[in-house]
Amino acid sequence: MTTRTPTPLDQVADAYVDTLVRLSPIVATHIGAPGHDHELDDFSPAGMAAKADAAREALRQVEATEIVDDVDRVTAAAMRERLGLDVELFEAGEDYAQLNNIASPLQGIRDIFDLMPTATTDHWEVIAARMGAVPAAVDGYIESLRLAVDEGPAPAVRQMEIGIAQAEELAGEGSFWRTFGASADLPESLAAALAANADGARAAYARLAEALRDLAPRAPKADGVGRDRYQLLSRQFLGATIDLDETYEWGREELARIVAEQDEVAHQLYGDGTTADEAMRRLDEDVNRRLHGTDALQRWMQETSDAAIAALAGTHFDIADPIRTLECCIAPTQNGGIYYTGPTDDFSRPGRMWWSVPPGVEDFGTWREKTTVYHEGVPGHHLQIAQATYLSGQLNRWRSLICWVSGHGEGWALYAERLMEQLGFLDDPGDRMGMLDAQRMRAARVVLDIGVHLGKPAPDEWGGGTWDGDKAWPFLKANVNMAEEFVRFELDRYLGWPGQAPAYKVGQRLWEQARDEAAARAGAAFDLRNFHRRALDLGSVGLDVLRDALRHTA
Repeated sequence: MTTRTPTPLDQVADAYVDTLVRLSPIVATHIGAPGHDHELDDFSPAGMAAKADAAREALRQVEATEIVDDVDRVTAAAMRERLGLDVELFEAGEDYAQLNNIASPLQGIRDIFDLMPTATTDHWEVIAARMGAVPAAVDGYIESLRLAVDEGPAPAVRQMEIGIAQAEELAGEGSFWRTFGASADLPESLAAALAANADGARAAYARLAEALRDLAPRAPKADGVGRDRYQLLSRQFLGATIDLDETYEWGREELARIVAEQDEVAHQLYGDGTTADEAMRRLDEDVNRRLHGTDALQRWMQETSDAAIAALAGTHFDIADPIRTLECCIAPTQNGGIYYTGPTDDFSRPGRMWWSVPPGVEDFGTWREKTTVYHEGVPGHHLQIAQATYLSGQLNRWRSLICWVSGHGEGWALYAERLMEQLGFLDDPGDRMGMLDAQRMRAARVVLDIGVHLGKPAPDEWGGGTWDGDKAWPFLKANVNMAEEFVRFELDRYLGWPGQAPAYKVGQRLWEQARDEAAARAGAAFDLRNFHRRALDLGSVGLDVLRDALRHTA
């Protein structure tokens, strides 16, 4: 692959990455930038302000820098959109109000340790040093939460209560901080330092739990954030401005369409009159579609992923050799999530698909999860993210390593699920039912998320009146065919992370619209493989930037 000569704008973007790495050691670890793995972010108001100031300065430099080529044009548009939004969110007070059950500093401070190497004594020295930085990071976070409650906007009381429970768990005797290095063979002095810093981290999370208990009585009781906040947060996750009312109605129509499609597949599987719920129950009971134990799950994930890469490379997608390695892992956490982490820029740490298996869960249905492997792996997140990393010689570091828009990324992953069905990889009706089950959940949360946060009228079948958390619970249970504890976790996530969950299905919609527009422009000359290459080569950008860029590239 040829290397593009960096332009002045690339230099601006790369310099901004260097600033981000300094201000966010967590980001540094994610992208494999050396020298900061012993540190943690400053989550205090001063730390938040420093990041906003860096974004403002980078924006100033973008505006003052000449655009040289088409790559620069996309970079400038993407940086204006992303960094401009970062500043808007900071000025609106949203940075201080980050608290939910899955993706806030409460979890981020702990979760970054999962990406740290543990093979050598030197590795454990870095881990011990970072663990020693936990108290300052947590205390800064507490300061920001207090400011959020004092000045608004503030997290709702539901999220405060969830945060208390999670913080208390991390403060406990048997928490991650104590168990992480317990089995490591370390020199006595290092083991003692690690244990002391683990106790410091536990004490910090105990302070966080106590601070949340103090703040909870002043937190908003309502889960919904209102139209103005929601529109801003929706832009954060989509990189596009959408008509929220039209999207809500589309979500209702899409949900009904998927339910009808599930009924058709149920009839194919087990005969007329079989409901989708009955078909999924029988699929769960099918021993030929069941895996037992996490070792079997990991092997199946890896085999399914490897087979997809082998089949798609050179046919429907261009997949370079470094991207053809994807490691499928059982995560050290046990919260039930399934997620992807990208490779380092030199691919020394490959892309990885992680499955966080809850305690006591031993059986897994392949019919449910084949589409998940495609979502997290190839042609989903791995192909998308690793491709941007591979193109580091063509894209600046901000484009290839930093820029991530949920609607682009998660929308692409749902697009990939449907595409695999269209390409024949989900011809088995059971596997197709699994894909539809996942799509149904994503459509349901468009309705739920917009409905609750905007306070829209609830349909009569879900209680009438105004959407709220109480009405959302039976609605979600009816549309998500999973264990009740998982559904409860998901509902709490949607209520505490406004605009994020709909970005999957709305992002898929915008990706399919972009493809259809490209096909209409090209007519008979349209080539799907070429469309995928052009789109993925842009890296993750806001969906408005994506559609505009595709209109101007051949």
